[in-house]
Amino acid sequence: MSQLALPLSLADHAVFESFMPAGNETLLAALMAAAELENRQGAWLWGKRATGKSHLLQAVCAQAGDAAMYLPMATLFEAGPEVLEGLESRSVLCLDDIQQAAGDAAWERALFRLYNALAERGHCLLVAADVAPRQAAFAMPDLESRLCRLPVYRVATLSDSELGEALQLRARHRGLELPDETARYLLRRSRRDMQSLYTLLDTLDSASLIRQRRLTVPFVREVLEETLTTTS
Repeated sequence: MSQLALPLSLADHAVFESFMPAGNETLLAALMAAAELENRQGAWLWGKRATGKSHLLQAVCAQAGDAAMYLPMATLFEAGPEVLEGLESRSVLCLDDIQQAAGDAAWERALFRLYNALAERGHCLLVAADVAPRQAAFAMPDLESRLCRLPVYRVATLSDSELGEALQLRARHRGLELPDETARYLLRRSRRDMQSLYTLLDTLDSASLIRQRRLTVPFVREVLEETLTTTS
């Protein structure tokens, strides 16, 4: 098996329990089945940035343990396509941002070999991209054809109210109480994508722990003002 020596640790929050399922229930069921080694069809996830694609792939790996591996193309690319050699031994392989390999002949050949090797073993391939398979612009027709066989799921974007619920879900997962009023305040004062909101919640969690304060609107306003002063 390939000796992968790259920093590929999973984010501590990236588990199924902290993912807001609204609009993605069918996808979530398929990924949970894959994590339990009950779904061998694989999947192609696509959607806008910060909709939770990486979260979901990492959640599969967190639940499946050593049977699965998470591979972000942004980290792998400089290592070269040979890094994929031997990875077909994993029961579930999760490739993030796979569109980054499109147009690179060496990477496309390596992905083609990997796809076939996984299929021969009956193993599961899960990939995430910012576009659907046909729009990923792979130059190798055989690779595109095989990737298009994967069930395709578009990751739904959360509404404003669902964003608030998702933020509260993440807070509860971290042992924090995030009142409705505070959640609404945060949505008005920050970028409305989960990546930005999660980063902000991390900051508030640390400040709350240090100062032994609850996440009230006055406290959150104070922390945000301090953060703005520090970064300006």
